[in-house]
Amino acid sequence: MVDLKTKGRPDFLLFTLTLVLVFFGLLMIYSASSKVTIMDSRYNYDSLYFFKKQMTWILAGVAVMFTAMKMNYHFFRKMIVPLMLLSITFLVLVLFIGSTINGAQSWINLGPMSFQPTEFAKIVVLIYLANIISKKEEKFLNFKVGLLPVLLVIAFYTFLIYKQPDLGACLILLLASAIIIFVGGASFKHVITLGGIGVIGAVAIAMYFLGGQGGYRSSRFTAFLNPLGDPTNTGYQLLNSYYALGHGGVFGTGFGDGVQKIVLPFSYNDFILAVVGEEFGFVGITVFLLVYFAFILRGIQVSLRSKSNFGMLLGIGISSLIAVQAVINIGGVVGLMPITGVTLPLISYGGTSLLITMFSLGILLSISRDRDKEVKETKKTTRTKKTTQPAERVPRINRAY
Repeated sequence: MVDLKTKGRPDFLLFTLTLVLVFFGLLMIYSASSKVTIMDSRYNYDSLYFFKKQMTWILAGVAVMFTAMKMNYHFFRKMIVPLMLLSITFLVLVLFIGSTINGAQSWINLGPMSFQPTEFAKIVVLIYLANIISKKEEKFLNFKVGLLPVLLVIAFYTFLIYKQPDLGACLILLLASAIIIFVGGASFKHVITLGGIGVIGAVAIAMYFLGGQGGYRSSRFTAFLNPLGDPTNTGYQLLNSYYALGHGGVFGTGFGDGVQKIVLPFSYNDFILAVVGEEFGFVGITVFLLVYFAFILRGIQVSLRSKSNFGMLLGIGISSLIAVQAVINIGGVVGLMPITGVTLPLISYGGTSLLITMFSLGILLSISRDRDKEVKETKKTTRTKKTTQPAERVPRINRAY
């Protein structure tokens, strides 16, 4: 039996940085959306439309985070089979009854709200990987017994997500999984081989898109290479992102005073970083990225301090998942990567993404609580030994050394 509750204090810095980023994101969503929604009848001319919806999700996210934080994270490894069955069921259902938004059939409507099964599936895969790798230990070095079953599960989930199709989510899942596999101690030979296959696959996909056979994804790829080639269509988003970042200059226009967000599609979602850059400038966006980097780094530090292999791998997986998604989003906004429609975790508008991310961070905080409990128990044991056992005399001849 696994105790459903864990003791110890959560990591204060990680907890604080999480809330800082969440509420900064809320302010930026208001700034990015208010001037658009107040002029649009679809949003009842309400400047607070997205702000209020995101605030509702934040309150739900905080509740979920606190719940996960107070639970013993080992409980989730005991529930991995039902969690996997549930996530696979959702991924299959969305292919038949899902709603299509921006070219991907990724959403299941639940009355007044919608749910994105992919976000749930990603954290379930991380729990599975952390659980199976920590159980296999040395057997994980063996390809057939250790690594192959893991790769088949990842491939199955990736296939279901690809069928929506959501290439951005596929890429995030594959990269985060690769990090856990590497940290989990996979054979270096296997890692190099898989890395080579990945590079070949990436080149093949790039050639496929360049050949114009990937539909609107090919257009996105060519727009990434040359946004000026189609400035009013496929290159429109990226060019307006450039204009926003350029208009911000060194110190920005000031909070709420950006103008590019009015014409920049999904400025409160995929391109919210462009709004940050315009309104706070190079200095502001640098400070923001440093805070975000500190948040990721703290998550990794918390993970590495865990004495449980499962806790360490799961924490690394959660931190990697957020980091990979952030890099892909930022890369798309500044033109270093093709636009994939990936949101910036904790900052962009989006209910399911925020809820699952905060749930994941609750698990990470639970890992930190477990570590804090171990430290306290160790100190208590040490003090007990000191008070009950006389200190050994140190020979005088050894005191000088």
